[in-house]
Amino acid sequence: MLAAAGVPSPKVDAELLAGHLLGVGPGRVRALVLGDTPAPAGYAELVAERAQRIPLQHITGVAHFRYLELAVGPGVFIPRPETESVVQLVIDRLKDRAAPAHPKVVDLGTGSGAIAGSIAHEVPGAEVHAVEFSEFAHAWAAKNLLPLGVRLVRGDLRDALPEHNGTFDVVVSNPPYIPAEAFPNEPEVALHDPPEALYGGGADGMELPAAAAASAARLLVPGGYFVMEHAEVQAGWIAAMLERSGLWTGVTTHLDLNGRERATSAVRAPAPTRSDERMSQ
Repeated sequence: MLAAAGVPSPKVDAELLAGHLLGVGPGRVRALVLGDTPAPAGYAELVAERAQRIPLQHITGVAHFRYLELAVGPGVFIPRPETESVVQLVIDRLKDRAAPAHPKVVDLGTGSGAIAGSIAHEVPGAEVHAVEFSEFAHAWAAKNLLPLGVRLVRGDLRDALPEHNGTFDVVVSNPPYIPAEAFPNEPEVALHDPPEALYGGGADGMELPAAAAASAARLLVPGGYFVMEHAEVQAGWIAAMLERSGLWTGVTTHLDLNGRERATSAVRAPAPTRSDERMSQ
C-alpha cells in the first residue's frame, strides 16, 4: 500500500510504524516478521494514514535527530537529516581548544528545537538560547528544550534578544528560505509543514536569511561564529552578501553528506578602531 501511494521509503516506514505500536526497534520488528508474528492492533490504520502522505513523524509523534527523540506534530517543521551536518559544524567549533569553556549559543528560529537541543545535549557547559516566533512551534520546542536546560523565548529572529547584543560566541540558524513562487514536491512538506517555516520572504526567499545574518552580526562577540543553513542554489548569494557587508571574515560554504552546498559560516569581524576609520578616509 505504501509503495503504491508513492511513499519514498515504504519498507522502512512500515517497520517503523510496527515498531511504534510494539515499542521495539526495526531489528526486532524484522525478527518478528520472520517468525510469522501477526501485525499489532491498529497497524492497518496507521499504514492507511501514511499512505495518505501524512508524515510518519506526525503519526508516531517523534522525530529522531542526532541523539535526540523530539516531540513533533502539526504546526512545527519536521527536522531534516541534512541539518545534522549544520549542528556538527557548531559542535566542532565549540570543541576546538580555542573555544571558551562555557560558550554562549543561540539558535534563531528553532522550530522543534532540534539544533538547540542537540547542542545543549552534546556540549556540556554550553549556555544555549533558542528563539521561535510561531506559537505552535514554540509549544513543541518547549516540550523538547526545557528538559535540556535551553533558555527558550518566543520572538522574531529579526530583532530578538537585544539585551544580549554582543555576547554570544555562536549564532546558528536554519531560517525559512524557500522562494515565494516555489512549491515543495513532497506532499508531506507541501501539505503538512507550516508555511511560515518554509517561505523565506520575497520572491527569492532571502528576506529571513538576510535578517538572520544581520541579527547574528548584532548578537555575536568579535570573533564569534555564525552558521546558517540554506538551499543549495542560495549558497553563492549568501556568501556574497556576507562578504559585501564588511562585517565578516572567513566566509565558508559547507557541503552536506549528499555533497550539496547546505550551509555557510563566517566569523564576526572586530569593530573598526578609530585609527582604522581615519585610514579609510
